[in-house]
Amino acid sequence: MVGSAIHRRLLKDGFTNIITRSSKELDLRNQQAVADFFKSEKPEYVFLAAAKVGGIVANNTYRAEFLYDNLMIQSNVIHQAYVNGVKKLMFLGSSCIYPKLAPQPLKEEYLLTGTLEPSNEPYAIAKIAGLKMCETYRAQYGCNFITVMPTNLYGPNDNYDLQNSHVLPAMLRKFHEAREKGEDSVTLWGTGSPLREFLHADDLADACFFLMQNYNNSEPVNIGVGEDITIKELSELIKNITGFTGKINWDTSKPDGTPRKLMDVTRLSNAGWKATISLKEGINKVYQDTFLSSKQFK
Repeated sequence: MVGSAIHRRLLKDGFTNIITRSSKELDLRNQQAVADFFKSEKPEYVFLAAAKVGGIVANNTYRAEFLYDNLMIQSNVIHQAYVNGVKKLMFLGSSCIYPKLAPQPLKEEYLLTGTLEPSNEPYAIAKIAGLKMCETYRAQYGCNFITVMPTNLYGPNDNYDLQNSHVLPAMLRKFHEAREKGEDSVTLWGTGSPLREFLHADDLADACFFLMQNYNNSEPVNIGVGEDITIKELSELIKNITGFTGKINWDTSKPDGTPRKLMDVTRLSNAGWKATISLKEGINKVYQDTFLSSKQFK
């Protein structure tokens, strides 16, 4: 989702010399394969958006994979970027790197000031390691490696697998399929009380494009909209957008995750960038394009 959004943003601005690889074409966990790729292609600028990601179920089920795969992906790419003289690299972290009970909104300096949310701790630790790798390669080798922390994302090419997707795409699919099947209720996890912030992938790509051109400091930058919504409010919004008319049941035996995750976007705003796609507009567009115009969910 993120890589394709950045690719679209680059094409929009007239860039044509873009080097991409799918995970099937290049296994970034393979040290030799990554070394060979960088040696032959010699990229000048790198957006490191590749990662193993998922929601609460996937993070809890595949804890070792989330740690190992992400550590290998970022270590191989960041190190080879240094070895091959990449001019600039952007590493995409995650809002889940912040302590579970950190003050809200989340400022960049809250990193490593408390314990992490247990359900996604392996993923968060891997992302923190990537951020620190960029920081230390900058300090020791003078590399212009920058890091950004996106909030929760949604958009074209999202993952809609109910076993390992994030909350927003999972809700879209649940409500859509319930409407299509004429069901009278949808069951969602938790209490609906946690607060979450959501950013359209195209807004993220625009922010990354902006920062790649204008930001060269060692401090990480949060990327978000600076506003949040309860999971319950999100469910009502998606229910209305999909046209589902039944009841919403909450399975309170399931975990809620972190109580709140709102990004402080002061640093990004001061740099000169702000999100432009509203949540309602963004979800509506995704629903139209993914569920109503595509054959995937018909």
